[in-house]
Amino acid sequence: MTEVAFARSFLAALDARPIKLSSEHVEDPKSYAARGAYILPKMPKTMSKRKASTVAPGQERSLTVVVKSLRNPPLDIKLSSQTLNTSVLDIKTAVSQDTGIPIEKMKLLHKKKPIADSKVLKDLAGESETSIEFSVMVMGGAAAIKTANPAQSEVAQGQSGNDVLDTKEFWDDLKGFLLQRIRDEKTAEELMNTFQSAWKAKA
Repeated sequence: MTEVAFARSFLAALDARPIKLSSEHVEDPKSYAARGAYILPKMPKTMSKRKASTVAPGQERSLTVVVKSLRNPPLDIKLSSQTLNTSVLDIKTAVSQDTGIPIEKMKLLHKKKPIADSKVLKDLAGESETSIEFSVMVMGGAAAIKTANPAQSEVAQGQSGNDVLDTKEFWDDLKGFLLQRIRDEKTAEELMNTFQSAWKAKA
């Protein structure tokens, strides 16, 4: 009977102590209180979907190269399907073949900055760009000579000689040329005004 009395006193002592649940205790799901569905908060900015690549696996992305010049000689050349490893020298060679301008007389600019011949399109174009535009600056007054049939070339129309020097377009064109070479707008403006004043004084 001593063992029974000890067991009863031991159980009574356990009942008097507060219940502590272990970390792996699982509550009976039948006793859960009803809870509403948890909704995740909205993101402050919608995530953009990643654009699917239009390039087939194993195929290299190609770019369309546009070469423009709004000054003399005016150019607007488009070279399609150029690989990312196409160099600036390759582009100048293609422009030279189309216009007759010597390669050494050309300088290509990208975003108004001169580009070295060793640069390739991969260094200049972004990952999502499909075309890239260059500006061409012709050095030493070289003239563009199209490789088309000379019989189809048009005769230049408009003013010539001293009449051209009286037009605002001529001085704006001269200022643009000086700005490309000097790369300082104030100095180019002063130099253009000096040329214009000297010509008017002579006239």
